[in-house]
Amino acid sequence: MKLDRYILLLILLTLWQVLCGLKVIPTNLLPSPFDIILGLKDLLVIGMPPGHLLPNHILYSLYRVSLGFLAAAILGIPLGLLLGWSPRLRRITNPLVELVRPIPPLAWIPIAILWFGIGMKSAAFIIFLGAFFPILLNTISGVLTIDPIYFEVAQTLNAKRKDIFFKVLVPGAIPAIFVGLRIGVGIGWMTLVAAEFTGVRTGYGLGYMIMTARDIQRPDEILAGMLVIGLIGYLINGGLRLCEKKIVRWRN
Repeated sequence: MKLDRYILLLILLTLWQVLCGLKVIPTNLLPSPFDIILGLKDLLVIGMPPGHLLPNHILYSLYRVSLGFLAAAILGIPLGLLLGWSPRLRRITNPLVELVRPIPPLAWIPIAILWFGIGMKSAAFIIFLGAFFPILLNTISGVLTIDPIYFEVAQTLNAKRKDIFFKVLVPGAIPAIFVGLRIGVGIGWMTLVAAEFTGVRTGYGLGYMIMTARDIQRPDEILAGMLVIGLIGYLINGGLRLCEKKIVRWRN
């Protein structure tokens, strides 16, 4: 049954609630699941800060993540296809990629503020950095794992290089591209709080909301905000999986 996948989660939540009720877990440090639900209600009705309601925070964060993620996909997928297609180009760019890739997106925050100022652009740039390399590297990997026999057959049939690229290489790399997209959007949401910590002039964003809740010692609302980020990330990942199933039908 599909409900089987949620059994462990339900057991852990029940145990958590019981331990909080027995005072084994101090609720001022780790609120119970019931308290987190109440905190979520406060975010919807009162807002954090008061008047800044949760739906608006979600919309602004979605906008920032979308900007960074789409920029990463638009740049990372074509570049990954080219690097996978051309061994020479891959050799030339590999040292630069391997040098920059290990740098955490959070380390770029001072540079992002210097380049783009405090606000939307710097936040989107940090999210872009988090999403770009998983998309790029998975796209390259997808190209490299295509069975060479497909290229040989296409060449035997006198297919042009353009046709080989778009009709063999791109379709063959799509499964790996979707893996990169799912990882990339996940890392984008992971960097959201830090990205919005660079400064949000409008006063909206899930990261900004969590930091404000921290400042006034509301751990229930902090965890409620974390729960919202996790749920949205889960839904986006599910949406990408559905798109993959529609596009890559031969895997079903």
